[in-house]
Amino acid sequence: MTQARIFTPVLIGGSLILLINFALRASFGVFQIPVAADFGWPRAEFSLAIAIQNLAWGIGQPIFGALAERWGDRWAIILGAILYSLGLILTAFATTPAGVQLLEIIVGFGIAGTGFGVILAVVGRAASDENRSLALGIATAAGSAGQVFGAPLAEILLGFYHWQSVFVIFSVIVLATLLFLPMLGDGKPATRSELEDSMGTVLKRAFRDPSYLMIFAGFFSCGYQLGFITAHFPAMITEMCGPIDPAGMLAGLGITTTSALGAIAISLIGLANIGGAILAGYLGKRYTKKYLLAGIYTLRTIAAAAFILTPMTPGTVIVFSLVMGGLWLATVPLTSGLVAYIYGLRYMATLYGFVFLSHQIGSFMGVWLGGWLYDISGDYLLVWWIGVGVGAFSALIHLPVREAPVRMPVPAAV
Repeated sequence: MTQARIFTPVLIGGSLILLINFALRASFGVFQIPVAADFGWPRAEFSLAIAIQNLAWGIGQPIFGALAERWGDRWAIILGAILYSLGLILTAFATTPAGVQLLEIIVGFGIAGTGFGVILAVVGRAASDENRSLALGIATAAGSAGQVFGAPLAEILLGFYHWQSVFVIFSVIVLATLLFLPMLGDGKPATRSELEDSMGTVLKRAFRDPSYLMIFAGFFSCGYQLGFITAHFPAMITEMCGPIDPAGMLAGLGITTTSALGAIAISLIGLANIGGAILAGYLGKRYTKKYLLAGIYTLRTIAAAAFILTPMTPGTVIVFSLVMGGLWLATVPLTSGLVAYIYGLRYMATLYGFVFLSHQIGSFMGVWLGGWLYDISGDYLLVWWIGVGVGAFSALIHLPVREAPVRMPVPAAV
């Protein structure tokens, strides 16, 4: 019996879409200082815009999951790419905080349509049972690969263009993701009888299941930590990190300012996470996923506490970025795989979409609190310690999850 292939056209095409999606999304933190300086806004204003974007992404995830299951994956991805591109263009021409914040709703919905919820469901359905966890890990790692060059790309472009022009450039890049749609296959929608007979029942059963609710709650801290770091870590490093040694290795590599180090830190997180996400996917098909998740959140909590308790230097920034990067999106293939394993593949996009909503509520809180508490206190210490606390909470709440398949209703015959 031949072993099923891992690198299928579906996995490659989905990975490329995620790579571009997350390259651009991960760069928004680099725009914190340029936008605030351009308009003279408090830090909280653009932070709230990014927070709203993350919340809209979370709200849009189950919606686009349901659209993909009803209309087909392709139509959901096309709609997502159009909204993502349109939102970036309109944001480039907005001149008020309220205008930018409202337009980030469109961007967030666009990210949902081209992000994890839809793409991982496509990849998960196309993969064999033996390769599913690893395939999800590889697709997740592709998102991290985008993060490797997204923030540095934004930093480079900002050296030549105004931030508004960079947003327009990014909008064109988003539309390029549609070139990979043929690799995803037909993406046929479910029949009307399948949807009417079972989706509502599946959702009711899931939300009555304590394990699903614990997975939902546990993913909150992942979003909080990732949202805060993506949006605020570059600015935090710029303002709090010790100086870069002019004769040191970093200066020799052309990294001479803490601002450049902030962009590189996001890149290093993405680079380390390529290996972390793939390793998590590999381990997920061999070991109990809930214990792996509890371990990841525990390690994140320890790393975050150790980092903030030591003086911030270029060296500690690099070490923390690599450690956190290894744990960054390692939760995604395990969480999505856990949902698929317990509740099946038929409505994975919708069920994982609701779990991801919790992630994005956490992301909203991390981004918004970061800006709000910064304006109040002048630093990021309190919001960082809140992140340490919610990380410990997630480590504990995954332990009672019942990791066993749940019998879902079979659609009525027609």
